[in-house]
Amino acid sequence: MANNSEDLAEVAEWLEKYPNLVVEPASRIGELGRQPYTARKFFLKYADRILFGTDGPWPEQRIHLYWRFFETFDENFPYSEKEFPPQGFWNIYGISLPEDVLRKVYHENAARIIPGVKERLEKFEARE
Repeated sequence: MANNSEDLAEVAEWLEKYPNLVVEPASRIGELGRQPYTARKFFLKYADRILFGTDGPWPEQRIHLYWRFFETFDENFPYSEKEFPPQGFWNIYGISLPEDVLRKVYHENAARIIPGVKERLEKFEARE
């Protein structure tokens, strides 16, 4: 979230000012999940400008925490699988994004913005 997930109002200002800016929530659900109402409104408004990203190869357990954050209204759950979470000891709340927003964040925005992604997705889908 432009390394500013604790101030989504400022990130929104940047998105309004810079039409080509795109953000991603890698390693930021710890902050986003502490403000679920604001985060959900932000994701709904800027759904076309958010990509799902990670900071590197992640254990599957961590990806499941992201899915839980994005896809449910679950309450009071850990944002990290680590015994000592990176940002601090608190729990988060899910934002239950609608299916169309999830599709955009998970893959449609990347297919639209990053060269070659659309073709790779089409090739992958053709295997099914």
